[in-house]
Amino acid sequence: MRVVVDTNVIIAAIRSLRGASAHLLAAIELGKVEMLVSVPLMMEYEQVCKRSEHRAGLLKTESAVDAFLDGLAARATPVIVRYNWRPQLNDAGDEMVLETAINGVADAIITFNTRHFGAAAHFGIELAQPGDLLRRISS
Repeated sequence: MRVVVDTNVIIAAIRSLRGASAHLLAAIELGKVEMLVSVPLMMEYEQVCKRSEHRAGLLKTESAVDAFLDGLAARATPVIVRYNWRPQLNDAGDEMVLETAINGVADAIITFNTRHFGAAAHFGIELAQPGDLLRRISS
């Protein structure tokens, strides 16, 4: 399954190593799920993960965040955004997630804010929370 992971899931994963978000990243590392990323989305991950309020657990320093994101990028499939579909969503910050999903022909967007991505259905992209996806791939 090809997925785009919203930034809120990445933050949840680094804040709690026991939660569904961290388990989703482990499934990506094991190759059970294919994660798609674009350059703008990776830059968003970096900008948000480096905020002091989000640095926690093992990622207390900016260099630790860099190492985490380097590992994430190494496992992800790069997507070149060849066409911008804006505006589709109410929150401009979510547009890069949707555009990565559309251009990467993703099966799903994994997010805690499914109501923010109503337009995804128009492109045949499913919306799911991390726990939903984990239940699906484990059955």
